[in-house]
Amino acid sequence: MKRRTILAVAAAAITLTSSALGDEYSDLVAKGYRWVTADGLYACVSKDDVRRMVHNPSSPAGDEVALEMVEQVKAYYLIPGTIVQVIEDDPSSGLSEIRMAGIIVDLWTLTRFLSERAVKDTYGVIETPANSGLIPTAATVIDAGPMPAPDFGPTPDMSPIPTMNPIPGVSPTPGVSPTPTPGTNQ
Repeated sequence: MKRRTILAVAAAAITLTSSALGDEYSDLVAKGYRWVTADGLYACVSKDDVRRMVHNPSSPAGDEVALEMVEQVKAYYLIPGTIVQVIEDDPSSGLSEIRMAGIIVDLWTLTRFLSERAVKDTYGVIETPANSGLIPTAATVIDAGPMPAPDFGPTPDMSPIPTMNPIPGVSPTPGVSPTPTPGTNQ
């Protein structure tokens, strides 16, 4: 009887813990956040570019397409565990428009590469909008205003006339005839 009670309590604890973890991220999912499951060059600026990348994955023509897209900054790598925000979902094409931290343009990727369940990143951490950079923190949105222009004019304490003459024994004062300094035989 005691074993059954212990097993029942353990099962209840596991169930409550797993549902609590699911609840922890359900509000993010409701706001449109998803976690990336794919690893590769699968996020592109346009829907057509995504189709080109996905349909030519490992052929020589696909390598040329990938190189061209990277050179033109039209394709980006997806890394498993990265959190993204879905901006638009196109079920007919199976594509989603996403916003990623650090990328200034919205990208398109296959919806099947995005998960509603939290996925750990390469460091074993579950990204959230706050720790990934998707939500700007106070330090990143402080606007100090325009910066003053640098002043390259003369420094008030400095004289434009050199204090040392590169020719030994000659007076450094302009307009005065050079005079030998004491101790020279000139």
